[in-house]
Parts: sequence; structure tokens; C-alpha cells
Amino acid sequence: MLPNVLRRVGYALLVILLVTFMTSVLMSLAPGSIAEIILGEGATPESIAALNASLGLDRPVIVQYLDWLLHAIQGDLGVSPITHIPVTEAIMQRLPVTLELAVLALLISLIIAVPLAVISAALPDSALDRGINALTSVFLAVPAFVAGPVLIFFFAVTFNLFPALGWVPLSDGLGPNLRSAFLPALAAALVEIAAFHRVLRGDLIGTLREDFVGAARAKGMSGSYVMFRHAFRPSSFSLLTISGLSLARLIGGTIIVETLFVLPGLGQLLATSIVQRDVITVQGIVAFIAVAFVVINATVDIGYGLIDPRVRKAPTAKKPAHASTRKVATA
Repeated sequence: MLPNVLRRVGYALLVILLVTFMTSVLMSLAPGSIAEIILGEGATPESIAALNASLGLDRPVIVQYLDWLLHAIQGDLGVSPITHIPVTEAIMQRLPVTLELAVLALLISLIIAVPLAVISAALPDSALDRGINALTSVFLAVPAFVAGPVLIFFFAVTFNLFPALGWVPLSDGLGPNLRSAFLPALAAALVEIAAFHRVLRGDLIGTLREDFVGAARAKGMSGSYVMFRHAFRPSSFSLLTISGLSLARLIGGTIIVETLFVLPGLGQLLATSIVQRDVITVQGIVAFIAVAFVVINATVDIGYGLIDPRVRKAPTAKKPAHASTRKVATA
């Protein structure tokens, strides 16, 4: 057990190091510098060079990165030279918006995708199944920057059901907060709905063809009982995996949605910091997102045992394949 944990921790640290280092390298390759942003268009080359030197930006990239890493290990992600706000404080200020948006998008995805997948699996190759597949194909093909304006036009402009732009904090009331968050969350959820539906539908159809399901039906059990009591749980491992990965991706991938709907979240802060060449803030946000990915992946691994406690008793540490979970279900 301990070697497996240590191996996972080492892998997670390597991922974080590589991601943050590549961020530093890519930011250094972009034209211009943060000194030009701070001093403005009329700055002289001498003043720009002096400010770069005072900020330590005239050093090699590897030296700048190691200096940042040394402070980050101690819990200090630095201070933005643009806003003069500590990066940790800026992340904590923006995190509630992004986290609520990601969680709400995930919940919307599951609430819509799971019933659609159950219906499709119960009636495979029917007209209803083909219609649902066509609908989810549209969701999969439409990116958020296209879905967002369409949702704004119909739900905000035409029917005036939700606000088009802006964010209402939770402290101003749950209702107004959810109204301001619904459209951006739905725009982010459309692709996830399609992915969840397809994965769960395929796993359910495969499980429903297993012998133990046929035996349950032969005993006179109803279709809904067989679906949710015998087929759903062993078919949900893939759904759990992609749900965790989707949550991590939504936390780190809301730049387009937050920018489109003018939301004060991490995505908008990251986009603004990239434009302003604020390397310190960008590195801090990227490091935070990388840690979030690692933590959520670890939580997903623990979730396998919570779905079916018998998985914890498996002789190997590998994630159970669908075939093996179906055999477990027959026990």
C-alpha cells in the first residue's frame, strides 16, 4: 500500500513540476514583457530594462522558475507586479466563482445525461435512442464560445429568463446567484452531457447483456428494478472516472465561458494575466489547477471502493475493468 501511495505522490509532483515549468518557458517566448505593460507605450528601452532587472525578469528562465518554485514550496506563490495583490489571495477571491460554476455544470451534466443514457440503454436502436444520440452529437460538436451566445439569445434576450452577463454572489441570495450562474454553467455542461451519455449508455447496454441480468429478468423482476439494482452500479465506474476528470477540466477550462459571460473567476483572471504577461499570477493559477487535477484523480480512485466495497478487497490495485465488475456483480 505504502509504495503505491509514494508512487502516486511522486507522479503527481512530477506532473506539477512539468506543467509549471512549461508555463514559464512558454510565457518567456511570448513577445513583449510585463515591464512594457506597467510602464506604458511611452517607456524608453532603458526604463524597461531597469524594471525588468528589478523584477528579476532579466535572469535565465530556469533561474526564475527555480526561485519561484523555492517560494511556492513554502506556500508563497508571489505577488502580482500588476495588481500588487498576493497570488494566493487573488486565487482565493476568484475560486468560489469558478468552483461553483464547475460543480453546477457537472450537476447539470449528470442530471441530464444519466436519464438519457438509461432511456437509450433500455431502448437501444429505437427511434428514441437515435434521436437522443443525434441530440448529444449536436452538444458534442458545439463549442462553448458558440453555445454561449445562442443560450444568451434565447434564454436572456428572447425570453428574459436569465441575465445575459455578470455574476451575483451567493451572499446576495441563492436565487439570484443561481440565475446568474445557470447559463454559463449550461454552456460549459453541453459537451459533458454528450460524453457522459455515450459512456454510460455503452456500459449499460453491455451490462444488460450479461447472464446475471438475464437471470434476474427470468425471475420476473421488473425492467426498472433490473436496470437500477443490477445493471447501473457495475456500469458506473467509467462514469465516475470521467466525472472526476470533467470536474478538474471544468475548474481549469472555464476561460472562454467566464470571459464570455463576464464572470470574476479564475478563468478570467488567467486570461487577463496572460495578456498582461503577469508570469507570477499565471504560474500560481496553473500550479493550483495542476494540484486540483491530482487531488480529484486521487478522489476518483477512492470512489471506486465507495461505489462497490468489494473492489477494495481486490488482490490488485488496478482499477476494475467492466468485465471484472460484472463478474463481481454475479457473486
